[in-house]
Amino acid sequence: MEIVQGVHQIKVPLPAGALDHINAYLVEGSNGNLLIDTGFDTPEAFAALRDGLRFSGFGFKDITQIVVTHIHPDHYGLADKLKQMSGATVAFSGIEEKLLHSRYVKTDKLLKAVRHLFECNGVPEDELPELTEVSLAVRQFVGMVTPDVKLKDGDKISVGSSELKVLLTPGHSPGHICLYEPKRKFFFSGDHILPDIFPHVGLHPQSGENPLGDFFNSLEALAKLEVNFIFPGHGSVFSGFKLRLGELFRHHEQRQLAIMRIIEDDMKTAYQIATEIPWMPSGEAVSFEKLSVFDKRLAVMETLAHLKLLVIEDKAEKVTKENVDFYWAGG
Repeated sequence: MEIVQGVHQIKVPLPAGALDHINAYLVEGSNGNLLIDTGFDTPEAFAALRDGLRFSGFGFKDITQIVVTHIHPDHYGLADKLKQMSGATVAFSGIEEKLLHSRYVKTDKLLKAVRHLFECNGVPEDELPELTEVSLAVRQFVGMVTPDVKLKDGDKISVGSSELKVLLTPGHSPGHICLYEPKRKFFFSGDHILPDIFPHVGLHPQSGENPLGDFFNSLEALAKLEVNFIFPGHGSVFSGFKLRLGELFRHHEQRQLAIMRIIEDDMKTAYQIATEIPWMPSGEAVSFEKLSVFDKRLAVMETLAHLKLLVIEDKAEKVTKENVDFYWAGG
């Protein structure tokens, strides 16, 4: 569906979870077209993308460039198949490329690191296997492809007479990128800025040392942009860019305050803290106990990202006892 002149949105279904689809965008050019993000490699996703292109008058051979905002499976999974169908070049950040092999091919070392992370942060023994391994199921929906072009901050992507600027926006993923078209002030946000939900920012072996701090820094840099429309990876196209940036800051600041209240009188593990916070995987508050196993995993990692930043900012203290980390804000 053409939502503005020259930009077509295709809703690609997701196999499971709180979100039912991802948005792929076809940006028209005079000498070929750009596809931004792809969806999972499932028959349903492939058919939806094929039919969405046809509805707008295009086929796979009309795609000359594929840009992936980050290598999470819902954005990256179909890139390999689409490259084969179209002959397009595939581009994403070099930072993300370094995560591919351990994430989707040889996963043993990464799984061991994730399990150790959970053990050190109070996840009960009987929950460790599920929380560690629940993400493995998505590997079947991912075709592996390395980038023909490794994008970095400030790069330009030409699409006919338009140029999209690559903006490195770590937080949700360390090599996440957004694309900015300055002429019409269009912003393709991937999962960095979403209209109705807050993107997951969690601490884990592939997140970088301080993902929430990186996320805040990314938002501050973006605040300088003039944006008319935001084209998100999930949800509807929207406006009010700077208003949404403010909402993202406030949400995380409120979450930090909530965590500090939980640990001001007693030391607790990240897992214990996560169980006392309401979570919003689909926009409505849900208790930790009612979350899916996958969302529990994300909740613990997000709690850890907040705790990491609180410790860096000297608002909380980490104490290790018998190889388990506890946090306290009473000082």
